Amino acid sequence: MTAAGPRAARRRVLLAAAVLPLAGAGARAAAPADGRAWPTRAIRMVVVYPPGGVSDTIARILAEALSRDLGVPAWVENKGGAGGSVGMETVARAAPDGHTLAFSALTPLTLNPLLSRPSADHDPLREIAPVAAVMRTPVLVAGTPAFTGRDFAGLVDEARRRPGAIRWASSGVATTGHMVMAQVAAASGARITHIPYHGGGPQLNDALSGRFEVLSTNVAALQLDYVRMGRLKALAVGAPARLGALAEVPTLEELGYPQANLMSLFGLFAPAGTPLPVQESINAAVRRALVGGPLAARLESAYNLPAMGSVEDFRAAVRDDYEANRRLVRAGALGSGQAP
Repeated sequence: MTAAGPRAARRRVLLAAAVLPLAGAGARAAAPADGRAWPTRAIRMVVVYPPGGVSDTIARILAEALSRDLGVPAWVENKGGAGGSVGMETVARAAPDGHTLAFSALTPLTLNPLLSRPSADHDPLREIAPVAAVMRTPVLVAGTPAFTGRDFAGLVDEARRRPGAIRWASSGVATTGHMVMAQVAAASGARITHIPYHGGGPQLNDALSGRFEVLSTNVAALQLDYVRMGRLKALAVGAPARLGALAEVPTLEELGYPQANLMSLFGLFAPAGTPLPVQESINAAVRRALVGGPLAARLESAYNLPAMGSVEDFRAAVRDDYEANRRLVRAGALGSGQAP
C-alpha cells in the first residue's frame, strides 16, 4: 500500500520518468560469489493472488518479457490465500538463488504480519527480499448494481443513516482496498460492513451481480470498461490526481479523505539470502521490461504507473510502508470495518 497524498513523499521508489541507467546485454547474467551465473534455468514467478486480477495479468506479461530478455522460460503460478501470505511463504521457503520469485503488493509483508502477530521487533525483510518495483496501481471505489446512491457523499450518508447496511468489498483482509474502506469509515464515523474476498477476480464477478453495494479494486482496463458500460459506477479514486479515463471522478483526497487516498505498489520479491548480484540482475531485467514494449503499453492503457528504482529503493519503500501501517494499526484504523 502506498499513499498518493501525505505519505507519497516518503516513497523512494522512482517512477519511470527517472529511469536509472540500465545494464547492457553483456551484464544480464549475475555472477555470485560461488561463480554460478543467473539465470541457469526456468524462473518460477509466484503470483500471490488468484487468477483474473490486474496483478495476474501484469505478472504474465512481465514473465514473457523476462523470458525474451533472459533467454530462459519464465512461468507464472498463482498461489492465493490469506491476503498474499500463502504465496509469500512459498517463496520464503524456496532456494535463495533467484529462480523463484513472488509478484505481490507490499501488504503481505507490511500489513498482514501486523494483524496476525503484532510485534515491536518484527522485521518484514527477515524471510523475503524486495528486489524490483514494477508498478503503482490506483484504487477505484465503485458502486455496484446494488448501490442506489448518486455519488460518494451519498455512500457515506447512507452508511451513517443505516449502520452496517453498506457492504463494501475488497480483494482480501489487509489489502490496500481494505485499508481504503477502513480509513473512510474511521474518518466519516460510519459503520461499514467489510466483505473480504480471496482475490480481485472473484470480487469483480460478484460486484457485477450486485452481491454488495461498493467495492474498492485496483484500476485496470477491465474495470474501466465496466464503468464505461454503466455496470459499475465510479465514485472515487485513490491516486495523485484524477485519471484521464475518469476525469469527472474525484480523488479521495479531494473528497476530504487524504488518509484513504492510497495506491498499491507491486513488485518482485525473492527469498532472503538471495545474493545481491542476483537481486541486482533481476532488478535490471525488470527495468528493461518497463521501458517500452508490451508491459509498458499495458500499464499505460490501464492508468497504472511503472515504478522503477534500485534494490535499495524498493527495500526502503517496504520499510517505510511497514512503519506507516504499524502506526495505523496502533491507532485502530482497521477496527472500523467489520468482516463477516
